[in-house]
Amino acid sequence: MKKISQFSKRARIATGGAVLAAVAAGTFGTVSASAAPAAAPMANVQESSTTTSTHLTIDAATKAAQAALDAAKKDNQRVSVAVVDRNGNTIVTLRGDGAGPQSYESAVKKAYTAVSWNAPTSELAKRLTNAPTLKDIPGTLFLAGGAPVTAKNAPIAGVGVAGAPSGDLDEKFAQAGVAALNK
Repeated sequence: MKKISQFSKRARIATGGAVLAAVAAGTFGTVSASAAPAAAPMANVQESSTTTSTHLTIDAATKAAQAALDAAKKDNQRVSVAVVDRNGNTIVTLRGDGAGPQSYESAVKKAYTAVSWNAPTSELAKRLTNAPTLKDIPGTLFLAGGAPVTAKNAPIAGVGVAGAPSGDLDEKFAQAGVAALNK
């Protein structure tokens, strides 16, 4: 008891206030946590209100990308490869040793363009003569090097390659990536 009386009156008041504040904060936190609204009930929608789509697995996308990169390496080309899903979301990208900095983004855009129109980007580039504003669509790149991946005749992914000295080579490597999915 003697030790407690050795603290000044100010120290005892400050310590008591701190203890009360901690207890109050704990109580308030408990009340706040329990006052949260209940979660909304789960809705079970009718099957006719939904759709199912086919997507590449990460393993398949990686296999395609690696096959494209290997084909380019065999021809001593330094490229980047991208595989995107049907919605244009990137599944996997591989940047080959020595590939230029622009090749990464170009590969993604070529893959997106190929899956969006379900056609090789070399074919799509030819359409620019009749529809030059196609190139203004955000995220697209109308240069050879993109190839669509299909399942049941519907586009499910795109493989894009960029960095070789010509679009024809880029597209050759993209097609090698697509072909690897059939093995």
